[in-house]
Amino acid sequence: MDRNTIIGLLLIGAILIGYSLWMKPNAEQQAAEQQAQDSIALVQAEATLKVEEELATFRAEEDSAVETVEVDSIEMALRDSLERLTRKKQFGSFASAAEGEEVLHVLENDYVRLTLSNKGAAPVSAELLNYVTFDSLPLYLFDNETSSFDFTFWINNSQELNSRDLFFVPVETAMSSNSAVYRMYGEAQDQYIELTYTLPEGESYMVDANIQVVNMDPLLRASEDQFQLNWQIHAPVHERSRKAEQDVTTIYYKYMDGEMDYISATSFEAEDLEASTKWISFKQQFFSATIIAEQGFSKDNAQIETIELDDPRYTEGFRAQLTMDFANERDPSFPMKLYLGPNHYQTLADLDLGLEDQIELGWTIFGWVNRWLVIPVFNFLDENTGLGYGIIILILTLLIKLLLFPLTWKNYVSSARMKALKPEIDEINEKMKDKDAVAKQQATMTLYRQAGVNPMAGCIPMVLQMPILYAMFRFFPASIELRQQSFLWAKDLSTYDSIYQLPFDIPMYGDHISLFTVLMAISTFFYSKYNMDMAGGGNAQMPQMKMMIYLMPVMLLVFFNNYSSGLSYYYFMANVMSMAQQFIIKRWFIDEDAIRAKIQANKKKPKKTSGFQARLEKMAKDRGLQNPKKK
Repeated sequence: MDRNTIIGLLLIGAILIGYSLWMKPNAEQQAAEQQAQDSIALVQAEATLKVEEELATFRAEEDSAVETVEVDSIEMALRDSLERLTRKKQFGSFASAAEGEEVLHVLENDYVRLTLSNKGAAPVSAELLNYVTFDSLPLYLFDNETSSFDFTFWINNSQELNSRDLFFVPVETAMSSNSAVYRMYGEAQDQYIELTYTLPEGESYMVDANIQVVNMDPLLRASEDQFQLNWQIHAPVHERSRKAEQDVTTIYYKYMDGEMDYISATSFEAEDLEASTKWISFKQQFFSATIIAEQGFSKDNAQIETIELDDPRYTEGFRAQLTMDFANERDPSFPMKLYLGPNHYQTLADLDLGLEDQIELGWTIFGWVNRWLVIPVFNFLDENTGLGYGIIILILTLLIKLLLFPLTWKNYVSSARMKALKPEIDEINEKMKDKDAVAKQQATMTLYRQAGVNPMAGCIPMVLQMPILYAMFRFFPASIELRQQSFLWAKDLSTYDSIYQLPFDIPMYGDHISLFTVLMAISTFFYSKYNMDMAGGGNAQMPQMKMMIYLMPVMLLVFFNNYSSGLSYYYFMANVMSMAQQFIIKRWFIDEDAIRAKIQANKKKPKKTSGFQARLEKMAKDRGLQNPKKK
């Protein structure tokens, strides 16, 4: 190395050392730098610690989640196993049927839509397609909210099962709009309980039903041959007046070897069935849901009940507990039928089951008049004239008045004779005004006997007309033909007509004014007064009858205001026709002067006392002896 190179290196070194010494920080700068480095280290340490904590938390949560999933899986498996064991213990061989999802199936024809559920293989609602409620809504005999149709049976030795807790399997090949078959299997496919429903196509209200037990002997209780059928519904309100509908809603039933019977519609009670029963009918005003057993329901543990309901949507509740005895055969079955339809007399009569007897047509002679006279004539006019029901009622009224005309004639002639005797009766009353009533009555009876007048002759025709009057009273409110049929201002002849709605409710009268009822009451007043005037001396002898002229129309006005407007219309027209008949008879067929002359002639002839008059005179004498006039 030469001298210049060495000098150069020394100079460079001296420069570097000098620069370092010149740039070296003082004590304060060194302290600040150390503090900054310490802060950076602390932040880095804290960040590292936070990351490590978050990582630890994540790892802990991950481990916990894994453990939870494992615990949940185990718990779920244990719960499922426990539920299976519980179902097995509760339902035995039918444990698999305790699980499922409800599926509805509809049977429908021209008249009925019946909805079935696979849960219990039961009907849950029934709609009549050709009818609607008073407010134009679909008409249901029962609905899925308040109805139940199930049966109870027993397995093992005493374990009780109910079909409502079990899901049946639809037999797909048998499911259609007119039929349904449900099965509940046991331990094998050849062991099952089968329910079959068939609704014929076309115009039919009758559903065929059958329950069959196939190869179930090993599973059911030993020697068990009975199933308990339970049917309960709430009867929906269909008509304008819930009260009127409720008054005729109840349960009817018929024993296999007996007559029809029923629970009173005015009470709510349970009743045990005392013999094998042919059918049970949940009867409403115009419709019925009826179950019919071809071989009869057993009387064992059989009971029916009507239940009071506060819900304004329903009239009342029905419950029937029936026992099905199966035939002693390998695969026993129990065939049944369900009638879901109107209370139309001829429709029910054609079924030949006695169901028509639940239509309230009146007892004994009143019912006979309706069955053999009124209904045939009404049906003939309905089927052959094509007229509205208001005109049909008018024609029916005219025909009945013509049929009763001989009685009307006899009644009028008797009234004319009584009127002809009025001067003599007034004379007796004047002469004997100071005498007691018995003496006047005896004198009056003597006058009747001398004149050949029977004072009761006018009453006998009226009595003979009473069966028809009462029969019509029963016929109109029970006639479904009049339901929702309008005439003039009446929108529905089966219920009351209203021309004015009152802002308040009057006890026993209601909250409306029925014009047909008003017209009936007015016509009754004039008809009664006309008859009383025709009786001549009747007012003087029986002043209480005069009071009835005014009282009876008021009673009718109150009683009929909520009744069938068709009935009020009939009575109104009957009164008008009766007055017209009497006017015609008086104007052109009765000579009162001739009647009076004949009576005067009879008074001059000795006349044998009739048995009836003799009894009246004897009663008057007896009363005179027992009640002598006080001095």
